[in-house]
Parts: sequence; C-alpha cells; structure tokens
Amino acid sequence: MPTDTNARAARLDALFGAPAFAVTFAVICNCFWGSAFPFIKLGYRLFAIDAADTASILCFAGVRFMLGSALVLLASFALEGRLPALPRGKVLAECCALGLWQTTAQYAFYYAAVALLTGAFGGILNSTQSFLGVILAHFLYRSDDRMTPAKAAGCAIGFAGVLVATIGNHGGGSGWGIFCMMAATVIFTSAGPWNKSVTQKADSFMVCCINLGVGGAALLLIGLLMGGSLAPQSALGIPVLLYLAFVSGAGYVLWALLMKNNPVSRISVFGLVNPVVNVLLSALLNGEPLFEWQYLAALALVCAGIWLVNRRGKEARKA
Repeated sequence: MPTDTNARAARLDALFGAPAFAVTFAVICNCFWGSAFPFIKLGYRLFAIDAADTASILCFAGVRFMLGSALVLLASFALEGRLPALPRGKVLAECCALGLWQTTAQYAFYYAAVALLTGAFGGILNSTQSFLGVILAHFLYRSDDRMTPAKAAGCAIGFAGVLVATIGNHGGGSGWGIFCMMAATVIFTSAGPWNKSVTQKADSFMVCCINLGVGGAALLLIGLLMGGSLAPQSALGIPVLLYLAFVSGAGYVLWALLMKNNPVSRISVFGLVNPVVNVLLSALLNGEPLFEWQYLAALALVCAGIWLVNRRGKEARKA
C-alpha cells in the first residue's frame, strides 16, 4: 500500500510539473480565485453582512476556509487513495504558522477589501501578485528563476496598468480598501515561496489542510470574540458559501502542487486570468459596470505585462 501511494504521489508531481499541464492548472486555479471576489460580495448580501461589520465578515471567511480544509482531505483521499500524513514537531508548527500568515492575515485584509471595493477595481489591484511573485522569485532563487529584460518590462507595464486603474478610479472604493487589498497581495506573494518550501517537507494536501483549517479557525474565533455572527437570509446563501469553500480547497491544492513542482515565475504570471474573470463575474452577478475605460485600459496593460513576463527568451528556447 505505501508503495502504491508513493507511486500515485510521484505521478501527481510529474503531472503538475509538466509545462502544458502546469499552464492549464494555473489558468483553472486563477479562474477559481477570480470568481471568489464577486461571489464573496454576493455572499455578503445573502447573509446580510454590512461592509462595516468586520466581525461577521471574519466569521464568514473563517467558516469558508474551515469547510475548504475538509474538502482538501476528501481530495487527498480521491487522488492519492489515502488521507495525508500529519507532520510532526517543527514541520507541524511551520504549517500552522503558514496558515496564520497565508490564510488568517491575508484574508483578514482581503475580506475587508472586498466589502470596500468594486469587484473590477479590486481584481485589478489584486493582479499585482503576478508581478510581485516574479520580482520576489528573482531575489530568492537567483539563477533558477532570474529576472530578464522581458520580465522587467512586463512587470513595469503591468504595474502601469494597476496605476491607470487607481488614478482613473471613480467610486471603485476607499483608500482603506485599496490599502487592505495591497496588503493582502503582498502577504500572498510572500507566502508563495514559504508554501513551496513547506511542501518539500510535508504532504502537499496536509499542508493545504492545515493552512486552511488553522487559518480559518483563527478567523472564526476572532470574529466570534468581536461579536460577529453568521445567518443566511436567503436559501442561496448556503450554496454560495459551499462554492467558496470549494474554490478555497481546490485552489489551494492546485496552487501548492504547482508551486512545489514549477518555478515560481512560471506559475505567478497566470494571475492575468484572475482580474479578467473577476471583472466579468462582477458585472454579471453584482451589476457592476463592465465597459469602464480605466478598467479596460488597465486589463490591456496587465495582459501585455504578463505576456512579456511569460515570453520565453532566446536562451530559454535553446535550453
């Protein structure tokens, strides 16, 4: 049985390390995450959570991630034929610390930003994670994931797109909302290499399970201590919450496996898909304007930047 389980895990790593599959799964993962922002805003309405009710917002986030943690265990059993082994000692402590950083800290800011920003504007701001990941990878991995002129130009153009969205923003959100989204983005980016490191020491599924479970429990506890509550005001509330739990579970599993088996910059750049899906679903689900000039211009610049970052140079093609 252990031999068969190890063989399954090895095949899974090989699958996620193959460039074509890595690209496909990175796109799917970012489609999931791009849908999260508008669905969270929809969830706030269905649970009658006001933008100023931080406590209930944290409860909503905590329940979502705890449910997502349970789904990760089910995914592990389905894909590997077993429940993942629980790490011990320092590795377990590191997994818990990662959950408090990547889930609790990141999403405390992210969920506050969702309440204060329009979906389109928030999604474009969030796309900076694609470029921050490339920059961070250069300093952490040097020759294995180095910055090139094309990547530098792509990052500059992508950040210009975010600047256009920010300068041209009229009614997209508050200054505090912008700060919260950028803080969440920085935390997400800094957690990527840490996640990559931890998944080398423990089962990827268990890392995700602990990340979401510990981080979600902390969010829920903080929300309850602040006086928050969670009660659906519509029959659609529960399905929306379950969908968000699925997005968090599936998204984190895919992302952990991708980060484990690929260079960080190869995966980070597909954050392009995130704001595009976000803008489209925000218009469809929440009635936000689709054809705002600043959003279209920003998306075009962000797309161009990510294309440049992902374009393989002459040396890469010869390798």
